[in-house]
Amino acid sequence: MGEGNETQLNEFILLGFSDVREIQLVLFAIFLVIYILTFTQHAAIIIVIRLDYHLHTPMYFYLNNLSFLEITYVTVTVPKMLSSLLTRSKTISIPACFSQLYLFFVLGTTECYLLTTMAYDRYLAICSPLQYNGIMNRQACIKFAGGCWVAGIFSPLIPTIFIFQLPFCGSNIINHFFCDSPPLLRLSCQNINTIEVINFILGSFILIISFPLTMVSYINIVSTILKIPSADGRKKAFSTCASHLIIVSIFYGTTIFTYVRPRTINALNFNKSVSLVYSVITPMVNPVIYTLRNNDIKQALKKAVSFK
Repeated sequence: MGEGNETQLNEFILLGFSDVREIQLVLFAIFLVIYILTFTQHAAIIIVIRLDYHLHTPMYFYLNNLSFLEITYVTVTVPKMLSSLLTRSKTISIPACFSQLYLFFVLGTTECYLLTTMAYDRYLAICSPLQYNGIMNRQACIKFAGGCWVAGIFSPLIPTIFIFQLPFCGSNIINHFFCDSPPLLRLSCQNINTIEVINFILGSFILIISFPLTMVSYINIVSTILKIPSADGRKKAFSTCASHLIIVSIFYGTTIFTYVRPRTINALNFNKSVSLVYSVITPMVNPVIYTLRNNDIKQALKKAVSFK
């Protein structure tokens, strides 16, 4: 930033996707439908799992947590984006911006750990079925899920505090549709190299913990499945974890690309598009992947619909 302009900012402007009114209205309609679909699908999964006692198992307990997490995930960013598209008011206060930044990273980090826990649950169910019920009892499930949420809450705390203490002056335009750290850091009038390194180390640390453990679980799962003599047995075993593996691949692929790079601020427009995939599109698609490949959920949904 220029040294002559040291006026402290009190709000930011989220640039979003377009300034053309017609395009804004089209995007508003599209994102509104996506948000309603996402909310409805995940809410239906939560209700069905709670009502059907056949689904009161560790796998669906974690799926319940994931659905609640993804409802919250899209609610942190999409309503503000919809409001900006409809009213053309793109401003966001600094406290609201940092609250959005922190909550977004809390939920993203929690999802990393939760996906790892779900992979471990599938590993135990397929590779150690005799020990599964003893290890994944109700108390253990609550502790695992609680640990994911606690770790998600505290992991992004330090970098968020560092970013919050930065001086922002000059331009207040964030080239994004929500308050994300790479475009936000670009607006600081202070050297951000240290914070970039902290973000990179933290992101790498979270992924180094969660991603390899998830992959090790699935390597063992695939190895065990391939040893099953019958084709029907292999198909049934693989169907219980295939949907989770698809979601893991999409989530980690986009997250690693966006955040685990020392210089993410050099490709903000492309990062914005990638962020749209994992923060808006993926939460909408995930329930479809689960229900299409999960006979238990499909049967429970049919039962609920026929009952009504």
